[in-house]
Amino acid sequence: MTIVEAAAGLRARQFSAVELVTAAISRIDLFNPVLRAFITLTIEQAVEQARQADRELAMGHDRGPLHGIPVALKDLFATKGVRTTAGSKVYENWVPQINATVVEKLLAAGAVLLGKLNMHELAYGITSANPHFGAVRNPWNPLHSPGGSSGGSGAAVATGMVFMAMGTDTGGSIRIPASFCGTVGLKPTYGRVSRFGVLPLGFSLDHMGPLTRSVRDAALALNAIAGHDPRDPTSSRRPVVDYLPDEACSIRGVRIGLPEAFFFERLYADVESAVRGAIARAQSLGAVIQPVRLPDMDALNAIARIVLLSEASAVTEPFLEDRTRFGPDVLALLDQGRLVPATDYINAQRLRRQMRREFNQVWKDVDCLIAPATPSPAPLVGDTTIRLGGHDEDVRLASTRLVRGVNALGFPALSLPCGLSGAGLPLGMQIVGPAFEEALLLRVGAALEDAGVGIPPCPM
Repeated sequence: MTIVEAAAGLRARQFSAVELVTAAISRIDLFNPVLRAFITLTIEQAVEQARQADRELAMGHDRGPLHGIPVALKDLFATKGVRTTAGSKVYENWVPQINATVVEKLLAAGAVLLGKLNMHELAYGITSANPHFGAVRNPWNPLHSPGGSSGGSGAAVATGMVFMAMGTDTGGSIRIPASFCGTVGLKPTYGRVSRFGVLPLGFSLDHMGPLTRSVRDAALALNAIAGHDPRDPTSSRRPVVDYLPDEACSIRGVRIGLPEAFFFERLYADVESAVRGAIARAQSLGAVIQPVRLPDMDALNAIARIVLLSEASAVTEPFLEDRTRFGPDVLALLDQGRLVPATDYINAQRLRRQMRREFNQVWKDVDCLIAPATPSPAPLVGDTTIRLGGHDEDVRLASTRLVRGVNALGFPALSLPCGLSGAGLPLGMQIVGPAFEEALLLRVGAALEDAGVGIPPCPM
């Protein structure tokens, strides 16, 4: 069931919000012991919120489509009175006195908060193999990785533990778990969703966004959380629009760019076939497919890595006196970041602005791009390398290769499932567009979803 369907059912009195949350709790009891998607559960609070939602809806006080809908948060979002760990020993016992702006907006929309989700430590990695709170597992096959850093969010949504989960994306951390777990994942434009009250990893790279079971559900979530926030100095004042695509949305005439290089290099054959199939489907719906030459994406990835290494180490500098509180993989990255010269960071930021200008020229020729989200389906838990194009590649670098650069540019990107591998694992594609064109990306994604691009429900 999607948010759209659940919202309609609540208003038709087919079931109550309490029944929805009770069903969600049952699925958590069933699947969480294996998948370890949650760090902290807020069951009593959720049941009371559901009761309140039922009372309000019965009185005609309708807060919108999220009213009475069970959701959860990646454990980076500050929640008043509920511990927020960032998946780390550093914040293990931190109980915030405020809610993040996103949390305030979700509660104002009537969402029912079921708890805080497991993740890669400090959001600095793509496996969600958390050494402190347990490794998250892939709901399609627990022997495989769910991706990260929002791995708990992907697993919880795919299995129906919640209808929507908030994630964060600094180098692909919404789109990678969406791709590996078979969900939709939206990384909005930088500044479109407030960062206030969210523990940072990379100040200039962090994006907040939802993981959902459908494109329209992602649009409903964005409607609830988007907008200017004076408490976030990077928050955009650009007005928000209604992001929900029409029921019969058309993409006729939309100019979709097909990258000539980089995005279709070193892929699993299943991935390339599935994404090209989705592009063909877009063309059959009237979209105009245009080959497009992009700026140097390898250089953009290098820029993004330098920026993140530097900013993540700066964020964690106050805590590095006690190195025992960090997992070895995260600690190694933080140590690398401390070795990056200031000149490299400054030059990376300069080149980043230049690359954004070059990409803005691309948007004069096409309205959006379609490309794979990850070059492979989910790797096995514990794998450190993956074979692509006849060569072994580092799992982390390979999994972020197609998504990392979009963070440096700050552009929006929508990941959605587009097929299954021969082994029955989800495959993901992404739609990337100019700044603040989320409505266009969601319309293209919804049209493809309506036309049959997607996968069956998770077998769990």
